[in-house]
Amino acid sequence: MSASPTVSRAGVLRRGLRVLGSAIRTEPRAFAVSLSGAVLYAAMTVASATVFGAVTDRVIVPAFREGATTTGALVGAAAALLAVSVLKAIGVVTRRFGAWVMQLRLHARYRRSITQQYQALPMSWHQQHSTGSLLSNATADVDAAFWPIAPLPLSCGVLVMLAVTAGLLLATDIALAAVGFLVGPVIALLNWRYNRAVQGPATAIQERRSDVSGVAHESFDGALVVKTLGREAAETQRFEHESQGLRDELIRYGRLRAIFDPLMEAVPNVGVLLVLVVGVWRIRSGLLTEGEVVQFAYLFTLLAFPIRAIGWVLSDMPRSVVGWERVQRVLQTSVSSQPDGLEEPTRSGPAATDLIGVAFRYDEAAVLRGVSFRADPGKTIAVVGPTGSGKSTIASLLVRLADPEEGAVRLDGHDLRTLTRGSVSRSAAIVFQHSFLFDDTIRENITLGDEFDDDEVWAACDLAQASGFIRGLGQGLDTVVGERGTSLSGGQRQRLALARALVRRPRLLIMDDATSSVDTTVEEAILRGLKSAALPSTIVVVAYRQATIALADQIVFIEQGEVAATGSHQELLERVPAYERLVTAYADARPSTPFPGEPPAAHPSEEVRR
Repeated sequence: MSASPTVSRAGVLRRGLRVLGSAIRTEPRAFAVSLSGAVLYAAMTVASATVFGAVTDRVIVPAFREGATTTGALVGAAAALLAVSVLKAIGVVTRRFGAWVMQLRLHARYRRSITQQYQALPMSWHQQHSTGSLLSNATADVDAAFWPIAPLPLSCGVLVMLAVTAGLLLATDIALAAVGFLVGPVIALLNWRYNRAVQGPATAIQERRSDVSGVAHESFDGALVVKTLGREAAETQRFEHESQGLRDELIRYGRLRAIFDPLMEAVPNVGVLLVLVVGVWRIRSGLLTEGEVVQFAYLFTLLAFPIRAIGWVLSDMPRSVVGWERVQRVLQTSVSSQPDGLEEPTRSGPAATDLIGVAFRYDEAAVLRGVSFRADPGKTIAVVGPTGSGKSTIASLLVRLADPEEGAVRLDGHDLRTLTRGSVSRSAAIVFQHSFLFDDTIRENITLGDEFDDDEVWAACDLAQASGFIRGLGQGLDTVVGERGTSLSGGQRQRLALARALVRRPRLLIMDDATSSVDTTVEEAILRGLKSAALPSTIVVVAYRQATIALADQIVFIEQGEVAATGSHQELLERVPAYERLVTAYADARPSTPFPGEPPAAHPSEEVRR
């Protein structure tokens, strides 16, 4: 996602107009309100030229000639100017209000759509994209896509102004109109040249923003690693490099605008000077009055203004197209969004779950090949295997964080792909080794906003062996744990994550090495409590410790992505050498010479069989 295709020069106008057309179709009412205000503003702006001309001929010039004027003339001129100004102000307010409402609604709509798409896409898709690029899609890219919306109604409204002004110029004086019309092509040429020049920087800016967001997120997320390894300077340099790249592209873009904007301001003003020079000559020739020249000069500035207003939209169009296409790449992704079915699982009692011939791969690497096993209702199944054998992948498949490429994962006899939306999350819960906590209270981290009373929360904490340390925190469930739970130890965070799952009383509980950070005594208390509690749960644990494994009703030994053996802990110790080597590895690593006061170590096989 960090890379974005360069916007082709030939198609930027066509694609930009499509973006604007889509925005109008999405928010037609807000656009209609804004456009009506823009048309009113345009009409009153043209009318003001006529008023200025009339005031010049009927009030100002006679006043200079006669040395005096009447109160009625002054009041009439002031009333006319005030009326035009008030109506113009109403048009401005209406136009801006409608445009802002339209733009903000589009931002909200597409940010919600992107967020919903992120939730629907499988984890395999998220693993291929950086967090920075995902944040950039939902923020900077959405902003860029609809940036031209603000000046769009004005640009549409001034088309009316452009047509009326051109007609009035021709009606006033053809010679002056010819001078005025020369300015239009010059401004149009400047717009065209500017749009070609800014397409490259506009694309690069959006890409650079994504890169900067990604580096910032990684640095903040890995603050502990950065601090402990003394890599602050390196991370600062890495962020500085990406930020300077963004700065350079913004400067490049700004330099182009610094050339373009003054030229757009200067060309109409030069045109006005030419009009005044030719106008004086026409006055001396008796072909025009002073008021007509004033009216023409004002109309001429109006002729330049519509072209400049349209130029504002065109100048932002390259960025809009880049942002829109990056947003659409997410919304129209062809990756499977895990469609839901119509079946419902059993709603009471422990769940029955099984894998039938499951195969899965990450990119080109096969992780699981033909994995099959069953977890009977109410039983505890331990999935054991060496690092990289596919245990965590199995845990993710059981809660449908991904779908298998081959085979099926079933809950109560139903393929997870055939179940209704949300039914898997209502029936199953997973606790990962690395638990995530929000910067909120312990209560909110456990309930996540769901309606659970404190008795239910405390019951879950008791099962997770978390009640003791929670009560010792002073504010109990109202204790704020800090960002990612930094005020707690790793074991405390794991127990809160377990309580978060248990409070929902899942029919299937998956623990992916979820007690690795607690000591063996607490871990054994947790597991024994889960087995003896009146939970409606079938439990699947990914485990390494013998205390955890020994409490399981059945062991599934995974090796190189396949089920190498199944049976009880004792059975596998006796008949599967690879299993014995794995689970006794810790005992084998103990020092042969005991520490002072420590009894001699028993033989590994004796240690296991105790």
